[in-house]
Amino acid sequence: MIGWILLAVIAVVVIAVIGIYNGLVQSKIKVDNAWSQIDVQLQRRFDLIPNFIETVKGYMNHEKETFEKIAQLRTSWANTQSVSEKADLDNQLSTALKTIMAVSENYPELKANQNFSDLSEELRNTENKISFSRQFYNDTVTMYNTKLQVFPSNIIAGMFNFKARDLFKAESDEARKNVKVDFSSNS
Repeated sequence: MIGWILLAVIAVVVIAVIGIYNGLVQSKIKVDNAWSQIDVQLQRRFDLIPNFIETVKGYMNHEKETFEKIAQLRTSWANTQSVSEKADLDNQLSTALKTIMAVSENYPELKANQNFSDLSEELRNTENKISFSRQFYNDTVTMYNTKLQVFPSNIIAGMFNFKARDLFKAESDEARKNVKVDFSSNS
C-alpha cells in the first residue's frame, strides 16, 4: 500500500515538474516572439528611412549632421544583437527623427510634398506599431521573469538554467527632453 502511495506521489511530482517546465518553455518562446515583433518593426522603420531622408535632404541641407547620424545608426543596427543595444539605437534614432520632424515644420513646401507626407505617415504608423510591440514585449518579459521567481517554478527554472530577460528600455534622460531646434545658423 505504501509503495502505491509513494508511486502516486512521485507521478504527481513528475507531472508537476513537466507542467512547470513546459510553462516556462512556452513563456520563453513568447518572449522570443515578442522580441521578434519589435525587431521586425524597428527594421521596417530603418528600411523606410532612406526614402524619407532623400525626400527631406533637398529642403534641409543644413541638417547634414543629423542625416549622417541616421546613416551611422542604420549601419550599427545590422551589427547589434542584444535588447539593450537595439534599445539604445532605437532611442538615438527616435531623437534624430524628432529633430527632422521638428525642423520640417519650418518648410511649408516640404510639408506639402506628397512623398514626404506619405513617408511621414508611414513612419508615424510604424512608430505606433513599435510602441505597441515594446509594450507587448515588456508585458511578456514581466510574466516570464515572474515565473522565474515564484515558487515552485523558480526551482524548476533554476534546475534547467532559465535566465531572466531584460525589459526594453528605450527611454533615457536625453530622450525625455524636448528636441531643441536652432535656426540661427541658417543664413
